[in-house]
Amino acid sequence: MCIDYRELNKLTIKNRYPLPHIDDLFDQLQGATYFSKIDLRSGYHQLRVHEDDVPKTAFRTRYGDYEFLVMPFGLINAPAVFMDLMNRHFKLILELLAREKLYAKFSKCEFWLREVQFLGHVVNQNGIQVDPSKIKVVEQWETPRTPTEIRQGLAGYYRRFIKNFSKIALALTTLTQKNQPFIWGSQQEEAFQLLKHKLCNAPILALPEGTDNFTVYCDASRQGLGCVLMQKDKVIAYASRQLKVHEKNYTTHDLELGAVVFALKIWRHYLYRTKCIIYTDHKSLQHILDQKMLNMRQRRWVELLNDYDCEICYQQGKANVIKEAQQQALQTTNYTAEELRGLDKKLEVKTDGLMYFKSRIWVPLFGNTRTVILDEAHKSRYSIHPGADKMYKYLKDFYWWPGMKKHIAEYVGRCLTCLKVKAEHQRPSGLLQQPEIPMWK
Repeated sequence: MCIDYRELNKLTIKNRYPLPHIDDLFDQLQGATYFSKIDLRSGYHQLRVHEDDVPKTAFRTRYGDYEFLVMPFGLINAPAVFMDLMNRHFKLILELLAREKLYAKFSKCEFWLREVQFLGHVVNQNGIQVDPSKIKVVEQWETPRTPTEIRQGLAGYYRRFIKNFSKIALALTTLTQKNQPFIWGSQQEEAFQLLKHKLCNAPILALPEGTDNFTVYCDASRQGLGCVLMQKDKVIAYASRQLKVHEKNYTTHDLELGAVVFALKIWRHYLYRTKCIIYTDHKSLQHILDQKMLNMRQRRWVELLNDYDCEICYQQGKANVIKEAQQQALQTTNYTAEELRGLDKKLEVKTDGLMYFKSRIWVPLFGNTRTVILDEAHKSRYSIHPGADKMYKYLKDFYWWPGMKKHIAEYVGRCLTCLKVKAEHQRPSGLLQQPEIPMWK
């Protein structure tokens, strides 16, 4: 039974005892190998209400008027009081359970386990993953019919497991806005099914080990901000959010800087007072701390950056694509397409996770990564259709693959724009002269 105590809560002096954030609870598990869990039987109902406050809990039913002698659900201070009890009385768990006459539900208590279910997650020494029982619920989700049903989903609770969550969910959250007609189209259905798929195949996130070696990858777009927290090449958490109305007018530079600030704020408990590296694909952010001509917004953000011991590094936008292609190319099922021929023994993995061949990034044959790089170097908005030699001279400083110079020459030779516009650098052909037609006798 749950009573509507909203009017009583308005008059109640608030208990400011801090409630822990779920991420903070997970952080306390770092380094643990064995886990135990105790669940109090009807926990709230084991706490007595003060005698002077019992009349305040009165409620009326068709069977008569009643008062709560134990703490009911719905009181504004109930969570804080219960959390205070947990922190004060559970230091010596088993002894104090007997002394305070608190009775645990044995079927929900687990001791000395390698793996335990905790707050909708499964925790073990390898990290955190989504509870399989919740995945079954996700698989049975039906298409939402109202904005309320969209808000009631479990997806937001597990957003730390989903990369670019806000970008994927944009089509759905738009329907929850005021004065927005609820029209469920193909775009919403595609986003809904993609979220279900990602939740059912969510990765295992590692628990942080100590307070060092944190790396943050940030990115921004016209749809939202996204970032990834990693430690020793292991993903700790994903975070993302959609752009606010006024942020849609920001320049690309401010959006990228806003993504960095967003990451520092949301993971402050990890990154404050420790050395960390932040990677971004916006090159000018490397020098943001040295710039003098800043607007007021940028000055506020730079002031926040100065509170952290962080180094902002530039990572090319294609780096993540290349990294995924490298990993897929080295899978045994793709060896025939790649034809390594002992190449994997000559590759060196560096701190950014990419494989290098003599200080140059190895670009595999798998996928269309080479074509993407050639397109970027030859016919992007910042290129002017360079020739084969000039293009090779530029790319060889960063990338390498077998037969690279030959491939570049063939690519440039097939460019229709170059064939139509560029002048020929060879001796011009002579004028065509029509041969005389012989006269038949």
